[in-house]
Order: sequence, then structure tokens, then C-alpha cells
Amino acid sequence: MDSNLMDISDHRLIGVDQFDSPNQDARPTADLSLIVIHGISLPPGEFGGNEVPDLFLNNLHTGDPRLSDLVGERVSSHVFIRRNGEVLQFVPFDRRAWHAGASRFRGQGNCNDFSIGIELEGTDHLPYDEAQYQSLVGVCAALMRDYGIQEIRGHCDIAPGRKTDPGPAFSWLKLRRGLAGSL
Repeated sequence: MDSNLMDISDHRLIGVDQFDSPNQDARPTADLSLIVIHGISLPPGEFGGNEVPDLFLNNLHTGDPRLSDLVGERVSSHVFIRRNGEVLQFVPFDRRAWHAGASRFRGQGNCNDFSIGIELEGTDHLPYDEAQYQSLVGVCAALMRDYGIQEIRGHCDIAPGRKTDPGPAFSWLKLRRGLAGSL
């Protein structure tokens, strides 16, 4: 996916599959100032299934013992980027997705209130795919352009000690270089 082709209309990315997660609500503020990068795979370490989208849509079948800790969880993200770079959107950007949990950034708590959550299909210790970086750059560049967001952090940065994603396998340098070439 060419990062130059990402555009937003009515708080949704144009040309990507759209789903409406029930795990969202109104933001208490219109001030968007942070993009949070996450990493997720369900079951842990497995890629390509529908478990992550099902989690965000409250359709996850938790009979697999590896998913038992997700029983009753109500979470979402604005965007999910699969290993092949495919982008799925679950929450419009003007709405609050439930991705950050207990979190703090620059002295402000409840990061869901003012952030956009982007989930990458992956784990902390396996390199992310080039196609994911290309899509991530495209999404972040569109968000920075349309909403004026300047800060991008990992889930680990806003919930230290509680979260580790996107993990040491994530290349912040690739993201920075990609954004430098697209803004």
C-alpha cells in the first residue's frame, strides 16, 4: 500500500474495510494529540486469523484455553494492520476506542480520551513485516496531516510496567524514516 494514497473522510480512512466495534464511545474532548502503536496476535504468536477482529467486535470464541483471559473483555482499536499490510478500521477517529487501558502521557491520564490506537498484528519479539510499516506510515501520515497530531508512542510508553507492545522487534527508525519521506 502506497502511504501517499491514504486519505480520511468523515473520520474514516478511505478505501479500507470498515467495521463498527461496539467498544467505543464519545470522546470527552475533540483534542487529538497522540497516536498509540500496539502489537497483538490471537492466539498469541499466531497470525492471519479472524480472532483479533472478532475480539474488537465482541465475537471472539474464547473456548481455546490460550484465549481464556479474554472472556468478557471489551476492547477495540481505531485501526488494525495485518501482517500483509491490510488495514481494517473499527472506530471512527472522532470517537474513543478502548485500546490504552490504564495509561498516562505527559502527565495526562486516560490516554483513550485524546489518542488514536493502531494495532499491528505481531508480537514483541518477531519483526513486523515491511507491508505493515508501509501501511502504518500511510495511516500515521494521514492522521498527522488531518488532525495535526505530532506525538507517536508505543503502548509500553503510556502503560510502563503493564504493557510491553509493540516490543523490541518494532523499528521506530523505519517508522520515522517512512514518515520523513511522506510528510
